[in-house]
Amino acid sequence: MTLEERLKAQIAEHKVLIYMKGTPDAPKCGFSAQAVSVLKAMGQAFAFVDVLAEPEVRATLPQVSNWPTFPQIFVNGELIGGCDIVLSLYESGELKELFDGM
Repeated sequence: MTLEERLKAQIAEHKVLIYMKGTPDAPKCGFSAQAVSVLKAMGQAFAFVDVLAEPEVRATLPQVSNWPTFPQIFVNGELIGGCDIVLSLYESGELKELFDGM
């Protein structure tokens, strides 16, 4: 299995997945910390991949997702965006609707 195939399989396997810098308990960037805080505030279970621990993922995922920065949050196999978009969806109530519809 190629790395690209592995990434696509990870994205498909988890209802909510965040590719982030660090871990949910120890984020290593402010944007990852904010995104995790939103997911936790929603009470939403999620999987994560630390892209700092896996540099090949950090280098390859932007080509797979067509999104250049981290974190990257996927819901039901679709990229919903990074930190700013997740915060905006949270504040507007759209994130709750998205999670309620899962």
